[in-house]
Amino acid sequence: MNNLYFLLQKEFKQIFRNPTILRMIIAMPILQLILLPLAADYEVKNINVSIVDQDHSTYSRRLIQKISASSYFNLSEYTDSYKKSLDLVGKGKTDLVLTIPAHFEKEIIKENSAKLHLTADAVNGIRGGLGSAYLSQVIADFNREIREEWILMPRNSEIPQIEISSANWYNPHSVYPLFMVPGILVILVTMVGAFMTALNIVSEKEIGTIEQLNVSPLKKHEFIIGKLIPFWVLGMVSITIGMVVSFVVFRILPQGSFLTIYAFSAIYLLGVLGIGLLISTFSDTQQQATLFAFFAMMVFILLGGLYTPIESMPRWSQILTYFNPPAYLIKIVRAIYIKGSTFMDLKKDLYVLIAFAIGFNGLAVLNYSKRNA
Repeated sequence: MNNLYFLLQKEFKQIFRNPTILRMIIAMPILQLILLPLAADYEVKNINVSIVDQDHSTYSRRLIQKISASSYFNLSEYTDSYKKSLDLVGKGKTDLVLTIPAHFEKEIIKENSAKLHLTADAVNGIRGGLGSAYLSQVIADFNREIREEWILMPRNSEIPQIEISSANWYNPHSVYPLFMVPGILVILVTMVGAFMTALNIVSEKEIGTIEQLNVSPLKKHEFIIGKLIPFWVLGMVSITIGMVVSFVVFRILPQGSFLTIYAFSAIYLLGVLGIGLLISTFSDTQQQATLFAFFAMMVFILLGGLYTPIESMPRWSQILTYFNPPAYLIKIVRAIYIKGSTFMDLKKDLYVLIAFAIGFNGLAVLNYSKRNA
């Protein structure tokens, strides 16, 4: 135990002598939590629409006015040339082209139906898809309005009506930062933990101090624990800073307990730091460790459910999320922040995080060789 104590002393002194690590611990949570929730917004606005009006009727003008009144659309061009509008799509100046054909009003009145043609720029699939969905809703609402105008009812007749009322549970006002900030908090803690520990043992190899540690009476598990504990402490500090920034900037507080967040984060950090230490044991240079850690972080972020719901992913990628530690903590922290979930509500995920912590750190201990380091 004395050997472990002296190693911990050495690690903490080495960390506090390195201002870069301290900047990462303090600056990264603040910058990421302020910038990312404001920049990464799912809501699509300011969609440029080009309208080709070949009818020039009362109904076509009413539809155009309704589209222009929507806060989601900007009327980029009003013309009767479909080819000219397609040229604007090719130049990236419009996202949607709505063609109102000739005799649009007459077909509605006589045939009780009419067709519109909608063209979307699919280079940006999300913008084109959501824009088409928004515009279809506006057109459906316009269709409902004109049908209501045509219904002539006797004064005393009663027509059954179905009214739909909706409510958003846990996030009634659909506050976007409330959904994103907990997930980003998990990712930044993962980045800080994985990158710093991945570089730790490699830096010892490059500066030559690993040879002194190898000839010391330190056991393999003591060496890994000594490398893990300092960054575990710094990771918990990073989580605290992130939660403070979340409250100061976005006024977001968890509905559940802070202790529950700390408990799950503490176990999660052990697993993430184990991943970094595992990478560090089979890397010979800091460049190799950085590339391995960067690749792991890309997989963690893309398959973690931060930006894309896991349920919307292909089946093969949903299976991979079972082996992705951030996917579990993102779900846990969101549940605590938004729903107020308790420790017992999330105990199944706790067992998974414990398994990750034991597995990755066990592999790091087994893979570390004092002879080949």
